[in-house]
Amino acid sequence: MAQSLLETKKLNNFINGKWEETSQSAEVINPANGETVVNVPLSDGGAVNNAVEAAKKAQKEWALVPAPQRAEVLFKVGQLMKERKERLSQLLTMENGKVLEEARGEVQEGIDMAFYMAGEGRRLFGHTTPAELPNKFSMSQRAPVGVVGIITPWNFPIAIATWKSFPAIVAGNAVIWKPATETPIMAFELAKILEEAGLPKGIMNVVYGKGSQVGDAMVHHDDIRVISFTGSNDTGRNIASECGKQLKKVSLEMGGKNAITVMDDADLDLAVEGILWSAYGTSGQRCTAASRVIVHEDVKEQLEERLLVEIEKLTIGDGLDESNTVGPIINKAGLEKIEKYIQIGKEEGAKLVAGGYVLDGGKYINGHYFAPTLFTDCTADMRISQEEIFGPVISLIPVKSFEEAIEVNNGVSYGLSSSIFTTDANRVFKAQRDLDTGIVYVNAGTTGAEIHLPFGGTKGTGNGHRDSGVQALDVFTEWKAVYIDYSGKLQRAQIDTE
Repeated sequence: MAQSLLETKKLNNFINGKWEETSQSAEVINPANGETVVNVPLSDGGAVNNAVEAAKKAQKEWALVPAPQRAEVLFKVGQLMKERKERLSQLLTMENGKVLEEARGEVQEGIDMAFYMAGEGRRLFGHTTPAELPNKFSMSQRAPVGVVGIITPWNFPIAIATWKSFPAIVAGNAVIWKPATETPIMAFELAKILEEAGLPKGIMNVVYGKGSQVGDAMVHHDDIRVISFTGSNDTGRNIASECGKQLKKVSLEMGGKNAITVMDDADLDLAVEGILWSAYGTSGQRCTAASRVIVHEDVKEQLEERLLVEIEKLTIGDGLDESNTVGPIINKAGLEKIEKYIQIGKEEGAKLVAGGYVLDGGKYINGHYFAPTLFTDCTADMRISQEEIFGPVISLIPVKSFEEAIEVNNGVSYGLSSSIFTTDANRVFKAQRDLDTGIVYVNAGTTGAEIHLPFGGTKGTGNGHRDSGVQALDVFTEWKAVYIDYSGKLQRAQIDTE
């Protein structure tokens, strides 16, 4: 049992290499069975101040460590995570609810990011370029920002944290991390691994607590120069506004209303697999989840029939039971939000053909479960086709042409991920050009980003920055231009070129 893998029943903040107790705490509930997993601290701004003070001191020395040596720590982190992958995966499922197969995939993302960003320790490339004056050398290089704050969500409690913290660390920064209070165990485990791998004290600091307390203190602290946030649009907008007043760098990755387009020439069996995985994996609680299926009217009935057959085969329950393919919703509030949208969909005239209800009683009695849901005969302007539900709900939208499908796909306020199933090469190239999302899949679902490519979206999904890939370094570094004049005389750029 994963419960026996826990080393403690009460977590503490990790500040300056020490585990510090707090006076207040809250219970962390396993969404699969309602059991208390652990107690998480509810910190205040004082803990943030202590963490920043430690981080400032540590970062000055860390920045002077050659980047290849900083990278050695991440290589060790990757190895330790690899050795402990199964244990981490079970703990993740216990606090988050996702099925064990998905938890293993998430931990693997963290392992991949450790090794990838460790490689950046021997790159962190700048540029050399010819100077416009004789006997003069010019180049650009990356410099660390200093102390950075990362605020991570509950749905990917270790993967997203590695996307943000590892590039920050290898670039020479110190980190203040506020994990989600629903899923604090992965932060505890990762902090221990970083410590064991040899990361100097003060470079990684974990402060648990509510966003209104810890998150707000981080956003408003003068010495935290970057905030990297993944979460809701409302919170993201507020963070952007407050950081703008302070001229802080801010990276936002927020919502999605992702669509899978199925054209009349698609492999329908493959499309059904992609839809089920994208819509019902993690119980739809992913920013990349497919909540819209845009289908050509000529194959709409066939696709719908096949989906209904396969939805019936899904097994729902505790993610630690490997016979289950769909796990629970994170909490009661999540269930209530999904229920609200089911009612909205009915009122809008969408046809409910599968699911649409809370699963309770029997093995579901103490957990938070929602039946995989399919609405059909939806229109593109319905709220269930426009707004993020964050649950296992699909809106099936029929269209008459490829051009209409592209228009419907782009006709939402988000722009994270999109997918198209087609065997027409011309459509493939037009789709990858015209789909207004940061991620485009062809003949695959909307999920499954690889860590060496940039992750993020357009429009309401974010503010232009990217997690993962080499582009993740951008928010955690400043560009420095360097000119070395060895002419022995004053040379004035632009003026003395003639």
